[in-house]
Amino acid sequence: MALAVLENVPLAPRCTMGVGGPARFFIEAASEADVREAHAWAARHGRALRVLGGGSNLVVADAGVDALVLRMGLRGIAARPVDGAVEVTAAAGEPWDALVAHAVAQGWAGLECLAGIPGLVGATPIQNVGAYGQEVSETITAVRALDRRDGAVVTLPAADCGFGYRDSRFRRAEPERWIVLDVTYRLAPGGPPTLRYADVERELAARGASAPSVAEVREAVLAIRRRKSMVLDATDPNRRSCGSFFLNPTLSREEAERVAARAGEALPRWPTPDGRVKLSAAWLIEAAGFTRGHRHGPVALSSRHALAIVCHDGARAADVIAFARVLRDAVAERLGARLEPEPILWGAALD
Repeated sequence: MALAVLENVPLAPRCTMGVGGPARFFIEAASEADVREAHAWAARHGRALRVLGGGSNLVVADAGVDALVLRMGLRGIAARPVDGAVEVTAAAGEPWDALVAHAVAQGWAGLECLAGIPGLVGATPIQNVGAYGQEVSETITAVRALDRRDGAVVTLPAADCGFGYRDSRFRRAEPERWIVLDVTYRLAPGGPPTLRYADVERELAARGASAPSVAEVREAVLAIRRRKSMVLDATDPNRRSCGSFFLNPTLSREEAERVAARAGEALPRWPTPDGRVKLSAAWLIEAAGFTRGHRHGPVALSSRHALAIVCHDGARAADVIAFARVLRDAVAERLGARLEPEPILWGAALD
């Protein structure tokens, strides 16, 4: 049976910010055959093809998307032992937080600090999702994807994925080439949890967990994220956001020193493996004069975290973009650091 192609389907209800216009064409893909058919349909009709996951890291322009939007619904999880580890392959449409919960319940270490992150498995290699001292690139062994150039399905080893800070081959280098079908992660059965982040260590200490399990680390991370409104909750007034709107900037040591001099106070900073310095985008926003809860028309900073832009009643995508520009430009003018957006922008741009 031919795949149903819908027209003028609203995207705002399918995105956590709740703004943006419709998809000109829309397909729900429940199988790899559906994905291949959607790819072929877009090619036959000369339409761009966009892939929609959980909509938690996306801003859609008010005019919508003049393209075929493929909603990723592939499901399935399989695990197999490999040389004392376990390799878990999850389909791109699997909810990410459920996969983390499953791994933790099995006692598999490697994903516990990534609990509470919304979205689907397929987005994790694209964004190189990370939080609280872990990144998925540390555990990903392979990404299986459809190559839009020729329609072939290929398996890319981690070394070919171009992982960087919140970046990958799939995001910047070749953003329109690949459709992720499934991802394989290598986890450690009975392994120790990752403890690299001060907030997590403080939370565990407050709970009296001196030798925490992966389950205890997951619960600590969830508690921290809830306090920052970084867990989807229908009762939270900060819920209409896409989480962190800006990446933490990574600068040379000289550039970081110049920012510190302009800030006139202790600048939080962390060395990176490549000898550069990572700064806190949230700290920079507050240092530029914006407090948590700062309102800009129908949008605002989260009342719990300065890195999240929140939509209120009447907000449009244009309001989100306009406020993001205000924040970016103020940080650049006052502190000399440039902020880059973390979410994907469909039909919208800060520049």
